Amino acid sequence: MSPVDLIAELTELHRQLVESSVISSELAGIDPTFRNSAQNLIHYLVLRCRDLRPLQEQLSRHGLSSLGRAEPHVLPTLQAVLRALHALAPPERHGELLSAPAAPAEWDAGPRLLKQHTDALLGPPPVGRSARIMVTVPSEAADDPDLVRDLLQLGMDCMRINCAHDGADAWLRMIENLRWAEKVVGRPCRVNMDLAGPKLRTGPLAPLPGVVKVRPHRDDCGRVIAPARVLLHEPSMLPAAVQGEICLPVSGHALRQLAAGDCLRFRDARGAVRLLRVAAVDARGCHAESRQTCYFVAGIELHVAGRRAAGQRLVVSTLPERQNSLLLCSGDSVLLTRSLAEGRPADAGIDGRVTAPARIGCTLPEVFDNLAPGHRVLFDDGRISGVVRAIDDEAALIEITRTRSGGVRLRPDKGINLPDTPLGISPLTAKDLADLPLICQHADMVSLSFVNSPRDVRALVDAIQQIGKGRPAIILKIETRRGFESLPALLLEAMCLPACGVMIARGDLAVECGFERLAELQEEILWTCEAAHVPVIWATQVLESLAKEGLPSRAEITDAAMGDRAECVMLNKGPHILRAVESLNDILQRMDAHQSKKRSMLRGLRLAHNFFEETGDESLNRLMVNDTQND
Repeated sequence: MSPVDLIAELTELHRQLVESSVISSELAGIDPTFRNSAQNLIHYLVLRCRDLRPLQEQLSRHGLSSLGRAEPHVLPTLQAVLRALHALAPPERHGELLSAPAAPAEWDAGPRLLKQHTDALLGPPPVGRSARIMVTVPSEAADDPDLVRDLLQLGMDCMRINCAHDGADAWLRMIENLRWAEKVVGRPCRVNMDLAGPKLRTGPLAPLPGVVKVRPHRDDCGRVIAPARVLLHEPSMLPAAVQGEICLPVSGHALRQLAAGDCLRFRDARGAVRLLRVAAVDARGCHAESRQTCYFVAGIELHVAGRRAAGQRLVVSTLPERQNSLLLCSGDSVLLTRSLAEGRPADAGIDGRVTAPARIGCTLPEVFDNLAPGHRVLFDDGRISGVVRAIDDEAALIEITRTRSGGVRLRPDKGINLPDTPLGISPLTAKDLADLPLICQHADMVSLSFVNSPRDVRALVDAIQQIGKGRPAIILKIETRRGFESLPALLLEAMCLPACGVMIARGDLAVECGFERLAELQEEILWTCEAAHVPVIWATQVLESLAKEGLPSRAEITDAAMGDRAECVMLNKGPHILRAVESLNDILQRMDAHQSKKRSMLRGLRLAHNFFEETGDESLNRLMVNDTQND
């Protein structure tokens, strides 16, 4: 395609952008700090309404910008390319061309606005890196000021308090400890309080009867090398557990008459005849041993064979109930009920055929109003996938379509995602509204969970305005498919405030949209927010293995490095959170010299220097600038 043809195509695109400027300039309610940003967002959306790949290929062949980095300054980029094309066009064709556009608008305005908005939301950047570090603090932060101080020293720039946990008293102590740490360390730190939002989770299950398994220690060949130890005690006593000994409550007068050497015969829960031999008796109870595996349930009778209590019996008392679960495999069915009555596993006949499917309730029955056959239902962070096959006033019949091999156990209080169902519920719960006054008084920003529409943003803004104390910035947590699809409208609504941000909540977002699409979605969110000059927080499972287990995976290190393209990276709590903060700080400092949003930064590379030093080419060595860093 010749420069003249490219000029014609780009001139039409330029016309569309200019016409859209009229629309964007009339957007009501946009805060003055975001007015130019809103216009640039509209320009970007116009640009991305068409497939630009053929045009990009042709521009690249002429050595021109392919528009691939236009996000922060769409119109100036297009104007600069048009002016370059006019310079490349043959002079004899100038007469048939429209005049080149005026000198591009200020090129640095977009990046400068993004930096201003980021500083307004997250505070000034720390020394050595541009991306901030947000840390979800554990409950211990309320009572351990040294932990907060250490987090701040190692690189935390923003403390995140998850309002789904702990309570107002603990949150205030966390903030108080942070203010103390700021004075000690000499660094400021912002506070983000995350609203809990509605919890769509599985309901309770009928508990299972208590069972105690007693098993002797065996070698690799199955030979008993040490008997199992059991402490028989009165039901009213709660003796402290001793390592290697199982406590078993029993009732009966014979317990006080037992002596070392006595035996207790019984049939265990399987009907197997078993024997316990008394080893010792003390104030805690009777210490017995077994060289066979036994299963105890309430009501089992232990018959005494001994000198003083021969012929008497002891009865196993009530044992702690066990949490139930539903084992679900592909092809199974489960009833998801409106009621929170205790669920139960499937019923099966003598031949093993299911006579009634498993059932479990959900915590938000109002979602049934829009649930329909064919809608997907995902349980436990997507570990179990299903499809609604039928629905009535009381329950939805769900066919399980995907689990891992061997099935997955579904337990109470596990998340439910309905990616195809318009939920029709407000992201603001009664608890959130009750928490807001404290948040407005003490937090720099508040995160809105499960935001799906501009109406949700307006509801939070209205609630904050009614409180009348403080105006924390709003973080939009994009964690649903509808939230992602509504992102431009959500941004324009949030830009009515002087400060706002977006969090890519990658956990729920991956469940809702499919893990395979997550990389694509987070890219689109980064591009769109850069066009709006709105800072992004890269969240969920960043260095998770390091924070929880003390050792990261290789993939997690790469993921954390990619987080440098956002304005902030968030870590979740874990026993090794201090190491995780230290490592993330190091990763982001290193990446800051290599990457700026989508643009690779071409600082000098040590490996390039090493190559030419090894060749001994002095002329090349003299041309090189010694500005590399040690790897």
